[in-house]
Amino acid sequence: MAPLDHTSDKSLLDANFEPGKKNFLHLTDKDGEQPQILLEDSSVGEDSVHDRFIGPLPREGSVGSTSDYVSQSYSYSSILNKSETGYVGLVNQAMTCYLNSLLQTLFMTPEFRNALYKWEFEESEEDPVTSIPYQLQRLFVLLQTSKKRAIETTDVTRSFGWDSSEAWQQHDVQELCRVMFDALEQKWKQTEQADLINELYQGKLKDYVRCLECGYEGWRIDTYLDIPLVIRPYGSSQAFASVEEALHAFIQPEILDGPNQYFCERCKKKCDARKGLRFLHFPYLLTLQLKRFDFDYTTMHRIKLNDRMTFPEELDMSTFIDVEDEKSPQTESCTDSGAENEGSCHSDQMSNDFSNDDGVDEGICLETNSGTEKISKSGLEKNSLIYELFSVMVHSGSAAGGHYYACIKSFSDEQWYSFNDQHVSRITQEDIKKTHGGSSGSRGYYSSAFASSTNAYMLIYRLKDPARNAKFLEVDEYPEHIKNLVQKERELEEQEKRQREIERNTCKIKLFCLHPTKQVMMENKLEVHKDKTLKEAVEMAYKMMDLEEVIPLDCCRLVKYDEFHDYLERSYEGEEDTPMGLLLGGIKSTYMFDLLLETRKPDQVFQSYKPGEVMVKVHVVDLKAESVAAPITVRAYLNQTVTEFKQLISKAIHLPAETMRIVLERCYNDLRLLSVSSKTLKAEGFFRSNKVFVESSETLDYQMAFAESHLWKLLDRHANTIRLFVLLPEQSPGSYSKRTAYQKAGGDSGNMDDHCERVKGPVGSLKSVEAILEESTEKLKSLSLQQQQDGDNGDSSKSTETSDFENIESPLNERDSSASVDNRELEQHIQTSDPENFQSEERSDSDVNNDRSTSSVDSDILSSSHSSDTLCNADNAQIPLANGLDSHSITSSRRTKANEGKKETWDTAEEDSGTDSEYDESGKSRGEMQYMYFKAEPYAADEGSGEGHKWLMVHVDKRITLAAFKQHLEPFVGVLSSHFKVFRVYASNQEFESVRLNETLSSFSDDNKITIRLGRALKKGEYRVKVYQLLVNEQEPCKFLLDAVFAKGMTVRQSKEELIPQLREQCGLELSIDRFRLRKKTWKNPGTVFLDYHIYEEDINISSNWEVFLEVLDGVEKMKSMSQLAVLSRRWKPSEMKLDPFQEVVLESSSVDELREKLSEISGIPLEDIEFAKGRGTFPCDISVLDIHQDLDWNPKVSTLNVWPLYICDDGAVIFYRDKTEELMELTDEQRNELMKKESSRLQKTGHRVTYSPRKEKALKIYLDGAPNKDLTQD
Repeated sequence: MAPLDHTSDKSLLDANFEPGKKNFLHLTDKDGEQPQILLEDSSVGEDSVHDRFIGPLPREGSVGSTSDYVSQSYSYSSILNKSETGYVGLVNQAMTCYLNSLLQTLFMTPEFRNALYKWEFEESEEDPVTSIPYQLQRLFVLLQTSKKRAIETTDVTRSFGWDSSEAWQQHDVQELCRVMFDALEQKWKQTEQADLINELYQGKLKDYVRCLECGYEGWRIDTYLDIPLVIRPYGSSQAFASVEEALHAFIQPEILDGPNQYFCERCKKKCDARKGLRFLHFPYLLTLQLKRFDFDYTTMHRIKLNDRMTFPEELDMSTFIDVEDEKSPQTESCTDSGAENEGSCHSDQMSNDFSNDDGVDEGICLETNSGTEKISKSGLEKNSLIYELFSVMVHSGSAAGGHYYACIKSFSDEQWYSFNDQHVSRITQEDIKKTHGGSSGSRGYYSSAFASSTNAYMLIYRLKDPARNAKFLEVDEYPEHIKNLVQKERELEEQEKRQREIERNTCKIKLFCLHPTKQVMMENKLEVHKDKTLKEAVEMAYKMMDLEEVIPLDCCRLVKYDEFHDYLERSYEGEEDTPMGLLLGGIKSTYMFDLLLETRKPDQVFQSYKPGEVMVKVHVVDLKAESVAAPITVRAYLNQTVTEFKQLISKAIHLPAETMRIVLERCYNDLRLLSVSSKTLKAEGFFRSNKVFVESSETLDYQMAFAESHLWKLLDRHANTIRLFVLLPEQSPGSYSKRTAYQKAGGDSGNMDDHCERVKGPVGSLKSVEAILEESTEKLKSLSLQQQQDGDNGDSSKSTETSDFENIESPLNERDSSASVDNRELEQHIQTSDPENFQSEERSDSDVNNDRSTSSVDSDILSSSHSSDTLCNADNAQIPLANGLDSHSITSSRRTKANEGKKETWDTAEEDSGTDSEYDESGKSRGEMQYMYFKAEPYAADEGSGEGHKWLMVHVDKRITLAAFKQHLEPFVGVLSSHFKVFRVYASNQEFESVRLNETLSSFSDDNKITIRLGRALKKGEYRVKVYQLLVNEQEPCKFLLDAVFAKGMTVRQSKEELIPQLREQCGLELSIDRFRLRKKTWKNPGTVFLDYHIYEEDINISSNWEVFLEVLDGVEKMKSMSQLAVLSRRWKPSEMKLDPFQEVVLESSSVDELREKLSEISGIPLEDIEFAKGRGTFPCDISVLDIHQDLDWNPKVSTLNVWPLYICDDGAVIFYRDKTEELMELTDEQRNELMKKESSRLQKTGHRVTYSPRKEKALKIYLDGAPNKDLTQD
């Protein structure tokens, strides 16, 4: 593929283009540079710059409606350059389209922009960040001078006091307009612009009521900034056809007659009257809001009215001035005279009041630049109230949400433009007509909460008055402070451009470094210019990783590194002066590799890493010491044979190659012995980064099959051992001596991690410690027997099927007396006489005793994952080499993470199945295959753990079952495993009890924490249950009582018998068995009543951490059968505005008639007058007494309770009922307010609310000090 020379004069045929065929062009960036846009004419000004899109163009005439608007993908360079229209867009922060539409409209309003430019910011008086006018000034300057396609609005919203969350709140553009104008007025107080908003946008109208008998009129003068126009009159299905029609309806008076008569002060009686509005002044900039958002009381949803409403390009407002005065000679003309906005007039005062009211005109306030001259209506020219449309703010979407954009006419060229966030395009008058709304299809138009369309929402007109119509200020007309601001913004933009240029030429790549002293892998991002050399990049990385005080710079270098595979790909010898852009293969958004800052000691030299080599971490295994050493890194080639690889390793670790066994760990616990000498490493499964275990000795283990060898067992144990931290319970008087004995038997905590050979001291002392252990075990046995005799009443069911622990002997009974004390790994098998419950522990240790030595398997076996290694072993070579990574590698940490949650199927069983297999697939007993490793040693307690607490650091095979793990902990806890519980500690110190005894610890991972608590542990088939008391008429109906244990096969009556003494001792409740019941608990809702003969797990489903209600009965239990239904009824008394207490009603069937009869029976209300409704929400279904009478679905038309809309199929439903003949109490405003406060307080205390809003809208606020005050009542 030959590159084309764009400067060449060759024809396409000469450039090897083939005629009549498809010719493909491959476009690439030239030398990493972004494509640039060519201008058609370099002399064209800023406002007519034409850019060429790389990618799809916006469709001709598009205004960005729902059907037309498409999110377009522009190239990087097109985003940076101004639109072909010459106008700059605004970036949508998230949902700030409404803000962008208003800002563009204000920017395109000459009078507003010019006035804003005349205001001068005083930096000494205010912070520029929080100054709203200054940030608007900056934004307008950028919109006028920037060469970008779109600019950000974050500085403006920051001056509003908004944070990033406000960008995700969409608000109404009309609401924003009002709030922003209020904020500007506050900021402009005592400045030349103090009355700017009123001068431009404020009009006046009269709100009047006139008596039709005497002509007396009461009135009030109101000001407005916009006129809200109704789309569709209330109760009508027909919308207004045009804006003019809606304006006429706005000022159309209504007649107050009948019950709505007006009390006339002159007639001193109620009379028919006319009430209406009259326009007195129209503002220079007229804003019309089309009220398209309404509320549908049928569906109780907010809806959008998409009806068609036309609006003219020119609007004559002269017909709307004081229409009523022209119709009736009795119309008074009393308006505000400056000080007062309210008053009244009589017909005989009309002429005098009118002649004296020289401060008010009957038309529009046409203020000159001096701001004081007013022209009366009689003096207005015919065309003086003609307004021209220049901005249409469009909403596209539904009442649930949508998108705003603006169609604005430029007063410079009379051309219409669509300002749709960052996209600005030319549009036509036909596009404006598309925003009138309405349906284009043949079907009837449908408005609902989800009906979507695109139509005009706000219209802004400007008065056509050549004397006042301003033009935009030219550059040479700018005030001096604006010229300085323009220059400042240009410099900032140029600086940003230079910074972007640097960014485009910067290589960004992940950087790793293993800290030479802390042995922690550090990560950062290296950003280096493409022209910087490798030597300069090393210096940058050296400083970035803060190694100045640790090692010299010449002991560091950068190498190519694959972090995912923990693989050193290559080193860069002799390329110190090569530019990084060339070294890394160019500037890319992402690289397929990383960099490692490798370090060495001053007496070492760096290894050379060549492309094509693979990295191998070699762990040396010592069978005698039963240890696995930390890794040493060697590099090999995939085409090397196993024999050649052995020779390579022999040189590195000084072990004979003849007796060497190499085991490759391809993935977790997948151990492969490299036994075929002629095979290549690639054929054996080597990849970029590999882990091998090497052993070379003269033992007979070399001749055994690998799966039966000591080496395999040691490696298997090494892979499955995890470290746990166990918090023992506080020392109690009964078990203090026992635990002390065990701790003394363990010796000093500092020596617990040593080998047996390292333990110093006379043999006699060891024997005495062993004797203490045996004595303590006997005490434990006697304690267990005593508890069995005292705790159980001779139940004949106490057998091996009932208890998983009574026939398990202490793990120390079978201990070999010749073993060392510090060999307390307790690796021997846990003897049990219950093979059904403990198949996973049914192992014989006779096959593994031959492989054990007198030395213990201590923490050395975990050295590769829990201890650090030096970077290089100087004894291994004449010239010390610096290995890139040690045991703290990414691979080893990934192995640990990969093991989390992995469950060994041969050691687990269903909790209650009792069918876990005793043999593996080969038919061998699993006990013959392996044994479970366990080693515990004291651990220094963390600060704040409390006195009396002891910590253990336990190394254990995670394939051990929970039951076996608990038995290993018995000597350290001081009681039998059946008398303590194990809690796993999760994040945020949350604790959950582990109760599945037959499950392994495979879900645990390194450094998990466990808490041990004294108390009877659950046996097989038992469940821990939380018991709550149901108090239906209390403010808090759910009260926790105690934790109990229910067992599979137990009846409800038996569980009640066990609860009675516990309730008496722990809760002080003296109950008889027939005076309380148990029932289902779902959250706070009471459910099914459990009958005494129900059996857990047969009739009642039960699970771990189950919850149940205990309900004290007032009399004899009425529930005798499952066919009965118990509901909770509550009478509503509207005449008293109160609710009676709950009463239970027991029904024999689901009949509504029976419910009515029962309610009539308990209340005395006649059967035909009973009305009922189902309660809503969580028990007790609280509802305000102000809402209950009309909010509930009273008297549903059903014959049974188990159908819609009731769906009462279970016990515990709440039924409200009332007497339909009882009248609702009439409340005064004061009584209602007082009751509202009480009800609000009551419902807040109980936490119950009946109203529901799917999304609560956040109020739009602009904070003048730049920071919102924290309002705790705000949601």
